[in-house]
Amino acid sequence: MSAEQSKTTHFGFQTVDEDAKAGMVHGVFSRVASKYDIMNDLMSMGIHRVWKDAMMDWLAPRPGQKLLDVAGGTGDVSFRFLKRAGSGHATVCDMTESMLVEGRKRAEAESMADSLDWVVGDAMALPFADNSFDVYTISFGIRNVTRIPDALKEAYRVLKPGGRLMVLEFSQIPNEMMQKAYDLYSFNVIPKMGEIVANDRDSYQYLVESIRKFPTQETFAQMIREAGFENVSYRNLSMGIAALHSGWKL
Repeated sequence: MSAEQSKTTHFGFQTVDEDAKAGMVHGVFSRVASKYDIMNDLMSMGIHRVWKDAMMDWLAPRPGQKLLDVAGGTGDVSFRFLKRAGSGHATVCDMTESMLVEGRKRAEAESMADSLDWVVGDAMALPFADNSFDVYTISFGIRNVTRIPDALKEAYRVLKPGGRLMVLEFSQIPNEMMQKAYDLYSFNVIPKMGEIVANDRDSYQYLVESIRKFPTQETFAQMIREAGFENVSYRNLSMGIAALHSGWKL
């Protein structure tokens, strides 16, 4: 086996072959697709909606902009973007077709059908031309990517000059005691909730573990810079439970 073939990465707290991770992540989201939105509300007690609104406040969508929403799942961010922009176009890209299917069923999708595309695609090899989009968003998805630097380089490639990257992701709470309290909730409540609501404890165990494996805010901001973005900054949300990262292709 060559060095290239034997590369490993993490799947939650497990160490797995890089080639296997995408399929394992695909399995997780295929299984939870029908309960994904309700579980988001339950896990965060609805706060994910506040975070997504904060994302739109900072992003300030403008009329006519073209959005690429990667790992866009059921379309939450794209719907918000189009409502704020007033006019424009959003492409929801996700590797799990069943998530996109659930998104198309939503009332917002019907009312915005002329302004939406739903595309199956991989964040590390996007099926779009260079310099195609004004805005690239990814929400609670980048931690599931096998090679995060590859996904950030792809984001840079498909954005137009002057385009903006915005990432919303679970993060690390700077206060150690608060982080421990949050971990107690995450590891003891969320998998059980997944078992009861989605009949899938293992997938939500993975999701909790994947949050703990994600880099700190400063480390991730540096990864964004290394992909070529400038004016990189971040804002903590809910004391660092989540964070918004912003960067520009200048």
